Amino acid sequence: MSSRYLAYGAQGAWQPGSNDQVLANKLGIVDPAEMAEPELVLLEKLYEAVLIDGLPDRRLEVADLKTWHRRWLGNLYHWAGEERSVNLSKGDFHFAAAAQIPRLLAAFDRDCLSRLTPCHAMGDDKLAAAIAITHVELILIHPFREGNGRLSRLLADVMAVQAGCDPLDYSNWDADKAAYFSAIQQGLVRNYEPMTRLVAEALET
Repeated sequence: MSSRYLAYGAQGAWQPGSNDQVLANKLGIVDPAEMAEPELVLLEKLYEAVLIDGLPDRRLEVADLKTWHRRWLGNLYHWAGEERSVNLSKGDFHFAAAAQIPRLLAAFDRDCLSRLTPCHAMGDDKLAAAIAITHVELILIHPFREGNGRLSRLLADVMAVQAGCDPLDYSNWDADKAAYFSAIQQGLVRNYEPMTRLVAEALET
């Protein structure tokens, strides 16, 4: 499976001179390694702002995700915080069609965030299942042009901290990406058990 997304349309523009390796950005960066650094620094600042300085100890909304995305990547990309307008695939796996994103996000807000957050006083099993469902569904929607995986992890960490737990340890997910992606694909048939097991392990470590 390719590690790069295939995208078509306005948000698929590449930075001139980057050899189609870096998305068009405000800083004119053409080197992927150079772009990774500000993305990481800004993500760390977002984590501090959301998890430490101002944890949203309430029901979460899709609007929160858009705000986090804009705060994270707004200094780098013009489309930060906006819903994806291009179709994305990874290898032979296609994420939700861009035209379906508004409808899918409305359902995600209603069926996942409204029903499963805030995560106060949840037992371990219920918390793992809640995080698994929201994580799988958000990844399948892939609502943003870039950064969906990292933002989905932030959402999982916020839910864990709401429940009084530490943020998740994602080292096993990163070590066995095939198992992780397989768990995501099982969500297509509403089978969340594989991801629930991965979340439970990440909560325990």
